[in-house]
Amino acid sequence: MTYSLNCRTVRLAAISLLLFALIPRGYVAPTTLAASREPVRAPHGIVASTNEVASRVGVDIMKRGGNAVDAAIAVAFALAVTHPAAGNLGGGGFMMIRLKDGRTTAIDYREMAPAAATRNIYLDKHGNVIEGEGGSIEGYRAAGVPGTVRGMELALKKYGSHRLTWTQLIEPARRLAASGFTVTNTLARGLRGNREYLSKYAETKRIYLNDGKFYDEGQTFAQPDLAATFARLQQRGPDEFYEGQTARMIVDDLSRHNGLMTLEDMRGYVAKERTPLRGTYRGYEIISMPPPSSGGAVLIEMLNILEGYDFKTIDWASSERYHLTTEAMRRAFADRAEYMGDTDFVKVPIAGLVDKKYAAQLRSTINLERASSSEQVKAGKPLGYESDETTHFTVVDGDGNAVSNTYTLNNSYGSAVVAKGTGIIMNDEMDDFAAKPGTPNLYGLIQGERNAVAPHKRPLSAMTPTFVLRKNGSLWFTVGSPGGPTIINTVLDVITNVIDYNMNIQQAIDAPRIHHQWLPDELVYEPYGLAGDTQKALLARGHKLVDKPRYLGDCEGIMIEEKTGIRLGATDPRRSDGLAVGY
Repeated sequence: MTYSLNCRTVRLAAISLLLFALIPRGYVAPTTLAASREPVRAPHGIVASTNEVASRVGVDIMKRGGNAVDAAIAVAFALAVTHPAAGNLGGGGFMMIRLKDGRTTAIDYREMAPAAATRNIYLDKHGNVIEGEGGSIEGYRAAGVPGTVRGMELALKKYGSHRLTWTQLIEPARRLAASGFTVTNTLARGLRGNREYLSKYAETKRIYLNDGKFYDEGQTFAQPDLAATFARLQQRGPDEFYEGQTARMIVDDLSRHNGLMTLEDMRGYVAKERTPLRGTYRGYEIISMPPPSSGGAVLIEMLNILEGYDFKTIDWASSERYHLTTEAMRRAFADRAEYMGDTDFVKVPIAGLVDKKYAAQLRSTINLERASSSEQVKAGKPLGYESDETTHFTVVDGDGNAVSNTYTLNNSYGSAVVAKGTGIIMNDEMDDFAAKPGTPNLYGLIQGERNAVAPHKRPLSAMTPTFVLRKNGSLWFTVGSPGGPTIINTVLDVITNVIDYNMNIQQAIDAPRIHHQWLPDELVYEPYGLAGDTQKALLARGHKLVDKPRYLGDCEGIMIEEKTGIRLGATDPRRSDGLAVGY
């Protein structure tokens, strides 16, 4: 995933690194002298998202009597208008919900493979992965059946406040699409930066590139076709998207271009409620997403490994901390490649992967002074089988209900296809399957046989919406991020920053990050993220540093201040449009 960055982002990262490096071990900065921006404070409800307009939509819903779930639904639909690289109707994702009484659930609205998506659908006659049009990354054959609309429907029916209707929650998005919204500098640069990709298909070029004339910062961007789609959803309900005119328009356009999706596929889509994964880290409960997301299991596995080290005695920005974290990442991602998949189709040893005894076995293979080689690190043997484009937002309402939601089109702007007449960008989520097990996907991830393509199957994901509870069982903070496989490690970095280094939620999000995914065997770090002597120390230990540092993720989080109950909202400085908004 390519992120458009500005001087503000670089400046924040550089200042953050410099000031964090000056903090003595174990020091808790007074709030008046914070190293980064203070979190946004709100006594009632708060929304943290990558787009200010969408955050304000969610706050307005809460002010009108809606709960966190109502607000999250409205934010999700608004982002489909204002953040088209990832916000969507044509994609899918995961919503974690924690109610004020402590009940927690996970809604899986991940895309499903069409019936025509057989195991070797993306291989040519020679057995090689098809590139470009016709493959799993771009074009009309790359899309899985979208799940966002069904996911929002399920969330509203079971966990909404029932004080606001489906029609009312869609209205802000419909209005934004019909009347338009002001193009930000970030969006204008993002559209221009993706002009080659968005020019591949006439409908996409017409809408998002203004027919080649481009949108400039400050202009109004209206999307009448998308507004009409929202209006149909308001008038006829969620079934309209899967069985009505919108479904027919999507399928007809894809069919005209040799796509895989049929009306039967659309009618057959089901959003599912799943049981969240639970683990602990230094006595704090971690609640995260189960398969078909790999995020929760891999996160908990890494935390279990790291729990065996006393980070209170290890400097935050030291090569020792980065070495141990990298080795934990390496081992957990090796297991991800081997074991993870859709549990509706394959057995995944979740209980074994998140077991602390298994983590102790993996920890014993880590040399405290030398890096492992990913060629030598293979998947472990857990026991206990059980039957960069994405966006994340978080919501906490005045009653204490919380939502952590991550959804995606996969690649930035998905498959680059807009279904004619709908204004909907289609996902390219089929690339999250292993088109050819053992062959890298768009993100360089190696994936195993359990994630092979199959009809009606859900592709493996790295999305990691997560809740962290205090030791008394109350909600402490919630966090998540986009970024393909870097999502899991972004969430790991933030959690350890808070728990091990006493950072507040904004400091933890601002701090530089690292990422290792087993293969390719390289440690990714951010610009200004590792001091020169730290890089030398890591190289001396045998780590291979990525040639070109890059920014990782776009994290959004909310923390509850223990003594006051004040909501603390934080957005990522790596993007300039994000804003936490509260009341």
